[in-house]
Amino acid sequence: MALAFDEFGRPFIILKEQEQKNRLRGLDAQKSNISAGKAVARILRTSLGPKGMDKMLQSPDGDVTITNDGATILEKMDVDNQIAKLMVELSRSQDYEIGDGTTGVVVMAGALLEKAERLLERGIHPIRIAEGYETASRIAVEHLDRVANKFEFGESNLEPLIQTCMTTLSSKIVNRCKRSLAEIAVKAVLAVADLERKDVNLDLIKVEGKVGGKLEDTELIYGIVVDKDMSHPQMPKQIEDAKIAILTCPFEPPKPKTKHKVDIDTVEKFQTLRVQEQKYFDEMVQKCKDVGATLVICQWGFDDEANHLLMHRNLPAVRWVGGVELELIAIATGGRIVPRFQELTTEKLGKAGMVREKSFGTTKDRMLYVEHCANSRAVTIFIRGGNKMIIEETKRSLHDALCVARNLIRNNSIVYGGGSAEISCSIAVEAAADRYPGVEQYAIRAFGDALEAIPMALAENSGLQPIETLSAVKSQQIKDNNPHFGIDCNDVGTNDMREQNVFETLIGKQQQILLATQVVKMILKIDDVISPSEY
Repeated sequence: MALAFDEFGRPFIILKEQEQKNRLRGLDAQKSNISAGKAVARILRTSLGPKGMDKMLQSPDGDVTITNDGATILEKMDVDNQIAKLMVELSRSQDYEIGDGTTGVVVMAGALLEKAERLLERGIHPIRIAEGYETASRIAVEHLDRVANKFEFGESNLEPLIQTCMTTLSSKIVNRCKRSLAEIAVKAVLAVADLERKDVNLDLIKVEGKVGGKLEDTELIYGIVVDKDMSHPQMPKQIEDAKIAILTCPFEPPKPKTKHKVDIDTVEKFQTLRVQEQKYFDEMVQKCKDVGATLVICQWGFDDEANHLLMHRNLPAVRWVGGVELELIAIATGGRIVPRFQELTTEKLGKAGMVREKSFGTTKDRMLYVEHCANSRAVTIFIRGGNKMIIEETKRSLHDALCVARNLIRNNSIVYGGGSAEISCSIAVEAAADRYPGVEQYAIRAFGDALEAIPMALAENSGLQPIETLSAVKSQQIKDNNPHFGIDCNDVGTNDMREQNVFETLIGKQQQILLATQVVKMILKIDDVISPSEY
């Protein structure tokens, strides 16, 4: 510790704590990084595939999440180690880009790190390993392109899309009604898809959940569901051919922006003020009636007087509707959001075939359905389930299914699942390794071995003998030269994934291999870790 003065004569203390910093160098640093990455992969390994287990995570404030979605597990885990954080980001980037395969990508990276550790022990330089991995990943991605199948789908033939979404949903809690959920996901995506531009805006699909009922009651609504009810209990509960005024201005007299004070010292003055206020309300309600609105949806609240007036003038209204929901209602009904009463015109009204209020069970919960809209480009998936956790997990599962359907509309190539694509790539990579004379060939072979980690984990989680099953499938692929053989997780009796209808998207698989390789290269290149001392 030393005392020094700056140019203004102010004293400050210099702490010499450099020697207390922890520092790992060379092979030790790489090994500690690799073991951190492997630890994260080991956690996710058991939740891979249709027979994968779920994880229960409790947040510091007591919220419990039960999930088997890789990105969610890692997001909720409190990870301190920097390398483990890289793995969390790896699964997050797979989630943002593809939406599915978040568990597989981490398991894959963990396997690559494990193989790299053995090569490092043999004395191979990390840069050479990284280069070998890079070459091998290129070979694997090109090989996937060759074994991929394209399939055509149209408005009438949705089966290929539904089958692929069912593969995604089969590894989730909701797999008992995966058929109906996959159909809902595909129909929702096609409702909002722009097939000419091959683009899908998932923001137009709103996923709502309500505890109660059973999973089978989940439905797709071609319209919007709002968690609100009519502002007055005597307003009609069902409006046909509704013309909707969407307002962001409150139903109350205008307030001056400046500070003001009103002195009322006689009853007459009070009466005048009251009459004036009533006139304001009257004019507002009249404006809505004049343009032909039969329903008012307002972002703000209104007091009892306005509510009473609306009720008397037979103008049903909904209050406190959120901004995002207002936008979706405007998109669905083709209306415009109106910020001032003066700007209300007939053209700005939205049109819906039916607006109804629906109550659930014995509770007082009511929701508003806006259906048969003029422009059904906004849809809602309404999930029912036994408890909050099931609904949250169903939302995550459906998000994966929606992403898969979107990816297939963007690029309709598929590869077969059940680990068949990985085994096929592994065979191709091992065959290509002989063409490389340098030390890289060891890394390329290691990459081929690491690809087998996913089918191995699938077999392990399904309660099969992992090594025996994997070697049987691999020899079958080599013998028949058929890349469609995979691990029979569901005990159907055939290893041919084409017969089992287990598909995965090509871009999802390629992204997995590329992302995992990039992260592993990054981890291998670190040879010095300096961390601050712990107080």
